[in-house]
Amino acid sequence: MTGAEMVVAALRQAGATRMFGVPGGGSSLDLMAAARAQGMAFHLARTEAGAAIMAGATAELTGAPCPVLVTRGPGVSAAANGMANASLERAPVILLADGFSLRDRDFASHQYFDHAALLRPVTKAQLGAPGIVAGLHAAMTPPLGPVLIELTADGARAPVEAGPAFSRPARRMPGGIEAAQALLAGATRPVIIAGLEAVPAAGTVRALAAQLGCPVLVTYKAKGVVADADPLFGGVYTGGAAEAPLLHQADLIILAGADPVEFIAQNWRYAAPVLELASVPRHPHYVVPAAALHGDVWLGLAALCGVPGDWRPEEIAQARNAWLALLANGPAGNRGMSPQAVVELTQAACREAGRHPRVAVGAGAHMFPATTFWQAREPSDLLISNGLASMGFALPAAIAAALHDPARGAVAFTGDGGLLMCMGELATAAALGANLVVVVFNDATLSLIDIKKGERALPEGGLDWPMVDFAAVMRGCGGLAWRVDDAAGFTAAMQQALATPGPTLVDARVDPASYPAQIKALRG
Repeated sequence: MTGAEMVVAALRQAGATRMFGVPGGGSSLDLMAAARAQGMAFHLARTEAGAAIMAGATAELTGAPCPVLVTRGPGVSAAANGMANASLERAPVILLADGFSLRDRDFASHQYFDHAALLRPVTKAQLGAPGIVAGLHAAMTPPLGPVLIELTADGARAPVEAGPAFSRPARRMPGGIEAAQALLAGATRPVIIAGLEAVPAAGTVRALAAQLGCPVLVTYKAKGVVADADPLFGGVYTGGAAEAPLLHQADLIILAGADPVEFIAQNWRYAAPVLELASVPRHPHYVVPAAALHGDVWLGLAALCGVPGDWRPEEIAQARNAWLALLANGPAGNRGMSPQAVVELTQAACREAGRHPRVAVGAGAHMFPATTFWQAREPSDLLISNGLASMGFALPAAIAAALHDPARGAVAFTGDGGLLMCMGELATAAALGANLVVVVFNDATLSLIDIKKGERALPEGGLDWPMVDFAAVMRGCGGLAWRVDDAAGFTAAMQQALATPGPTLVDARVDPASYPAQIKALRG
């Protein structure tokens, strides 16, 4: 067994089934050969950051670590944003980087810098290839996160003995159940806020909510933990103003796997005591919980017993409808479609075609209508960069989702600015034949930043550009595409896109005029 074969064997043992990357000429080629020999698919991306985002989305969907392969020097630095995304989205990404041998370091300065030092702030461990099992254990120990593994060309080809077997960290039963149960027993109007760690525990969240008859708010990453159509669904929690009317009625707030990284940077608004269920204590946090269950979130939720409280179904429905009305986009002006209409027409076309794709949402003003008005049914129906809130996320994440479940496919909701940051991945989607529709909210502006600038009465300019013809770019990459600026044209384009095998793109001109009011309502 070679060093490269040992690394791939450990990854396979941990559940990894595919690898993304932009390889170099050193250990990368040996790792690719070992992956092929051991039945692990390799997918060539066009950018290292895109490859790392694909790996992060795959890790979220599978619950297993996912490797990303890069060359040394510029490959590592280019992957840094994707690794930061994995860190703040709690995704177990394993960055396999070509390393510098001691001999290299003695005489070479070309491309050399300290990879571990660069990535230390956004990785849980930085190890050489012999530490692959320890690295996998670190990545899979809550809170989940990325790891750097460096493998030199000589180390990849040298014979090694088989390493230790990988075993997943044991699930840990939380302590403090009695105090948590007492707090719950004294509440008559609890509200659950489900977050990213509740995704694998969705069934227990739903069961507890049903016992309590209480509303459930979900973070962006927990969309679908309770379905949007569920009578107990109360809306999306961001830490802002839109959900405040419901939470002010609570006499207990249950944070079910909600990570503070998911909340916007605003002070905690609520006087009700907090019961937190999380894998580990979080520092810093927005609130000091009255009781906490730190350990396996599924086990903690399953240990709690609830009885119906005082919430009436019509109260929850009224709160949910008020939240939706608050975030509704106004009618489109003369610059294009309403962003809300783009989301709703996309889902309507999918339903008409009998399709239920996952959606991936990029950062930007369009994410507010996308996360509000896309109706999720199950956990991981919606993928988003929330902790890092990185632009350039939607397309690579949607490619990963389409590869994960080709029959179901994916939709990427991306702003034009975000797509410009990862446009080469359109060629990746085309080369892979991904079952994917890219929907571009095209307003030729960094709209969210423009809104923030407007709040400060600063001079105009610097945040817009000539409108890009993304449909032409997609055609140049080998996919079908359409440009539209009204509802009828959009619906017709979506119908054609959904009937087309392989990747397609709908370039929708949108009117950003309604964004400021929506963001004001959301964040206060």
